[in-house]
Amino acid sequence: MATIGMGDIKKGVRLEIDGNPYKVTEFQHVKPGKGAAFVRIKIKNLKSGKVIEKTVHAGDKFEVPELEQKTMQYLYDDGEFLQFMDTTTFEQIGLTHDQVGKETFDFMVDGMEAEILFHNGQAISVEIPNTYVYEVVETPPNFKGDSQGGKKPATLNSGAVIQIPFHVLEGEKIKVNTVEGEYLEKAK
Repeated sequence: MATIGMGDIKKGVRLEIDGNPYKVTEFQHVKPGKGAAFVRIKIKNLKSGKVIEKTVHAGDKFEVPELEQKTMQYLYDDGEFLQFMDTTTFEQIGLTHDQVGKETFDFMVDGMEAEILFHNGQAISVEIPNTYVYEVVETPPNFKGDSQGGKKPATLNSGAVIQIPFHVLEGEKIKVNTVEGEYLEKAK
């Protein structure tokens, strides 16, 4: 199996520590006046999402985790599991709400494609597109005097509630940043 040493560490590199896959989010090479150089890194656990800090010294070696990414289509929520289908083999898998995460699930709609990351055959994370077009299903009506720069709450067809400008009405399609949960523009 391939290994990664101190000199190979960069932002985005994936490491395996104690059987868990991590991704380097920040790194800093440190060369003190006395002693050997080292690298201070922040790594995100790809299973739990927790970020930890670690110091890597010259002799430290890490394994490269066996990760596989598949494009899958979200089908439906059966109450217990969220059902996904592999778009090439048509195999279905069920993931719990905890495995998907509330922030991701709030912006998922039936038929949406998602990138699912597998570690040793187990699904560990679900990523949906960073921007997606949704329909506004519920929002308060506009009133005379509403300012141009103001915002109002809107419920999307995914169930998520975001802030939108006053000029957007129910039934209109809008582009949304799913990472930040923010309105971008009206869809064309």
